[in-house]
Amino acid sequence: MPAMKERVRDCVLKALKSMLENAGADTELLPPIKVEVPADEKFGDFSTNAAMTCAKPLKSAPRKIAQSLLEELKKDDLFSSISLAGPGFINFNIKPQKWAEDFSAIPDDSSGYGNHPKREGEKILIEFVSANPTGPLHIGHGRGAAVGDVLCRLLSKAGYDVTSEYYINDAGLQMENLGRSTLARYRKLLGKGGEFPESGYKGDYIKDIAQEVVDKDGDKYLDMPEEESLPFFVKYSADTILNGIKDNLKRFRVHFDIWTSEKSFHQSGKVQKGIDDLKKSGAIFEKDGALWLNSSADGDTKDRVVKRANGVVTYLAADIAYHKDKYERGFTKLIDIWGADHHGYVARMKSAVKALGQEPDSLETLLIQLVALKRGGKTVSMSTRGATFVTLEEVLDEVGEDAARFFFMTRSYESHFDFDLDLAKEQSSENPVYYVQYAHARISNIFRTAVEKEAMSGIGNIPTDVDWSVLIEEAELRIMKKSLQFPEMVSNWAEALAPHHITHYLTDLASMFHKYYNMHRVVTDDKKVTDARLALIARLQTVISNGLDLLGVSAPDRM
Repeated sequence: MPAMKERVRDCVLKALKSMLENAGADTELLPPIKVEVPADEKFGDFSTNAAMTCAKPLKSAPRKIAQSLLEELKKDDLFSSISLAGPGFINFNIKPQKWAEDFSAIPDDSSGYGNHPKREGEKILIEFVSANPTGPLHIGHGRGAAVGDVLCRLLSKAGYDVTSEYYINDAGLQMENLGRSTLARYRKLLGKGGEFPESGYKGDYIKDIAQEVVDKDGDKYLDMPEEESLPFFVKYSADTILNGIKDNLKRFRVHFDIWTSEKSFHQSGKVQKGIDDLKKSGAIFEKDGALWLNSSADGDTKDRVVKRANGVVTYLAADIAYHKDKYERGFTKLIDIWGADHHGYVARMKSAVKALGQEPDSLETLLIQLVALKRGGKTVSMSTRGATFVTLEEVLDEVGEDAARFFFMTRSYESHFDFDLDLAKEQSSENPVYYVQYAHARISNIFRTAVEKEAMSGIGNIPTDVDWSVLIEEAELRIMKKSLQFPEMVSNWAEALAPHHITHYLTDLASMFHKYYNMHRVVTDDKKVTDARLALIARLQTVISNGLDLLGVSAPDRM
């Protein structure tokens, strides 16, 4: 059954076409018809400005058109009332039984309500986190991981063909610095001190890796020349850190379909081939012995070096090869999720995409703003490992995966976010994740109560032969309307790349339920009312469950 908004739009369109035909006008002249949900429910369930947009083809004043349209629409049994407002707005209220008809079609189990049919013609690759394997994931990576994973879930539910990818930055000087850092700690642990590399990584996790090497291999590398031992320490350190990253992400319920290595692009020659191809096309030029991407022609502040005069390629060269590979794998839409400190990188990558013969808009970059942790109203450092950052693991240890994922999604990724650790652990209505999960658990408890009172024969036996007309409370109708918005919202949130709206929607829905629960008994002495209310909350639970699943947050039956 079409969404209610679409049904209203079809009614308006049908009425307008009838009016045009009666006026002898061409129905092809009709502009697109918009039907919206008013911000204030006192203006009805839906409204349209169709009368104003159709003034020209109908050659009449908007309010006069609206009056005629109103009379035409009154013939339709979908509406309980239609009213005229302002210069030609029309407001509609839908008959409660029509809402109930649509609402009853929502599954009363945890099936994929809100899933959209597969969309053809577009393949989306979302690359996110992609932290260098030089240290553990910090809290900023955690926010990016949550945004990326929820966005993958959301776009998939909206019918898009989505693949998630982690790009491992495992090449370049940073990896040598990592290996030298571990080697220096290794030597110190074995009593052979020396200067720690100036650009080395100083976190205690480096000491832990060095201790692992001592425990495993003893002094095997102690007197070995650095050029011989360094490759081992680079690989061992990177592998250990990457395994830790994978473990953290798995714990955080973040899934990647593909793990791609930057080093592989250098080893396969794809970086050099990318440079050669763009040099032939004229997008890369030579100056002062170096090779440059002509990015200033596409709005960048200056041209960018891809290969230095000494023959060393830059990170940009590898990124060009990587994005070229993405398109060659058949992806038509690339979404890169970066930290806010990469904002200056956007223009040059757009230029690179254009140089590769692709539409610059086929690359979309989402910049994740910073996170500050708060306890007792004050910014805190939680690190217990001696590093200069707060790790994702520390946050998960303190508040858990559900709270972390939900809280990261309560604000747009474009906004700075204060993560209140105290609130995330609080079991109260002030804590949004607890509030939503408690709604789900409370509904499950009502079902258990219904079984105990023999109002139903079993938890899985939700009433099917329901008289929806007995649901006459305004709160019940609000729950129906809000629940029915979910499929359309999934599509809207996906198209806007705005996954944070999921938490707001669920919080509103939970609030409606808790208020309803506090005012009305579900299991009553009237079997008709009990059956209808059980059917109502069973479908509400379906929506909450599917919304929490989008967030990667559990939907508990008991709390």
